[in-house]
Amino acid sequence: MEFVKCLGHPEELYNLLKFKMGGCKTVLSKLDQDSLSDSMKTCYKYLNETSRSFAAVIQALDGELRHAVCIFYLVLRALDTVEDDMTISLETKVPMLVNFHSFLDQPDWRFLESKEKDRQVLEDFPTISLEFRKLSEKYRAVIADTCHEMGVGMAEFLEKKVDSQQDWDKYCHYVAGLVGIGLSRLFSASEMEDPIVGEDTQVANSMGLFLQKTNIIRDYLEDQLEGREFWPREVWSRYAKQLSDFANPENVDLAVQCLNELVTNALHHVPDVLTYLSRLRNQSIFNFCAIPQVMAIATLAACYNNQQVFRRVVKIRKGQAVTLMMGATSLPAVQAIMGQYLEEIQRQIPSSDPSSSKTEKIVSCALTLSLPGGRLTSRAHYSPIYLSCAMVLVALSWQYLSSLAQGPEDCLRTGEN
Repeated sequence: MEFVKCLGHPEELYNLLKFKMGGCKTVLSKLDQDSLSDSMKTCYKYLNETSRSFAAVIQALDGELRHAVCIFYLVLRALDTVEDDMTISLETKVPMLVNFHSFLDQPDWRFLESKEKDRQVLEDFPTISLEFRKLSEKYRAVIADTCHEMGVGMAEFLEKKVDSQQDWDKYCHYVAGLVGIGLSRLFSASEMEDPIVGEDTQVANSMGLFLQKTNIIRDYLEDQLEGREFWPREVWSRYAKQLSDFANPENVDLAVQCLNELVTNALHHVPDVLTYLSRLRNQSIFNFCAIPQVMAIATLAACYNNQQVFRRVVKIRKGQAVTLMMGATSLPAVQAIMGQYLEEIQRQIPSSDPSSSKTEKIVSCALTLSLPGGRLTSRAHYSPIYLSCAMVLVALSWQYLSSLAQGPEDCLRTGEN
C-alpha cells in the first residue's frame, strides 16, 4: 500500500490520499484549516508536535467534536507535563496539579520554568485556554471536571507506590480510565453518540484500564531502566523479593508466571471493551476507539507467557499493525480480531501456570462475546461512503504505528508511564 510510505506527515498524507481516494471528500475536508482561527491553528500545531499517535485520529473525528478532543488532549498534556517534570519541587507541583483545572479560566496563566520536552503547552497555555473558553459549555464542563479529578489523582500518586491490585486499578483509573470516561462524555455531549455512552462510567473506565495495563505490562524493562515501577507489589511479591529480580535469567520462570497473572487481570476488561464498542454508531468515533483496543489485545497476546518481556520491549510487527488498523472498522471485524488473539492466548496457557484456570475462564468468557452471533449487537450504521473511506481513516491513524510498534502511547491522557 503506497500510503504507508508517507509515515503520516499531514501535508504529504493529505495530498496522497486526495489523489488516491478522491471520492472521500467528506473525510478529507477536515484537514482543511483555512477557516480556523490563528489560535486554533496553533493548537493543532501543538497537537501534532506533542502526540506521537493521537494527532492523526483526533483530526479524523467529525465536526465540532474534533476541536473539543484536540483541546482535551492539550489540556491533559499540559497537566501531565507538570507531573512528569522532576525539576519542579513537590511543594510547587502538588498545588499546581490539584488546581490546574482553575487555570483554564485564567487568560494569562502560563508556566515558564518547565524543562520537559513538551513545555510549549505550558509556556503558551493562554492559547490553549483561549480555545477552551470558546468551546460550548457542554464540552468545557467535561474537560474541566476530568482535569480536576486527574490532577488530584496525580498528586496522590506522586509519592505513593502501587502496592495492591486495588492501587493498580486506581492508578490506571487516574491516568487512563478518566480519559475514557471524559472522551465518552464528550462523545455523548456532541450527540453523535447516545447518552448511555457517557453515562456508563464502568465500561468507559475499562477502555482506559485495558490500554494502560497493557502499557505497564509491556514496559517492564523500560520502566526498570528508568527507575519506575508500576507492577502491583501484591502480585509480584509472590514471585520475587524485588521487582527488578525478574530481569535476572535465573528468575525467568517465576517472572513469566507473574506476567501471566497480570495479563489475566488485564483480560478481564475485554468484555467491557466489546460492550462499549457495540454501543457506538459514529464511524469516526468507532475507529478512534477501536484501533487502540485491537492493538492492545495483539500486544497482550505477544506478551503472554513470553520470556522476552524481561529482555527487550516486545513489539507488534509493522505489517501486523497495518492489518489491524485496516480491519478495525466495524464491530464484527473487531470481534473477529479479538477472538483471534484470545484464541492465541488460550493455546499458550501452560497447564502448570498458577493462573491457568483463571486465564482459561476469562478467555472463554471473552471469546463468547467475540463469536459471530454473540449477544452483542452493533448500534453503528456505516454508510457506503464511510466504508469506502475506511482506508483514509486508517491512514490518518498511521501515527499509531510508530508508537505501537514501540508500544501503545498515551490513551490520550498524554501519559507515557
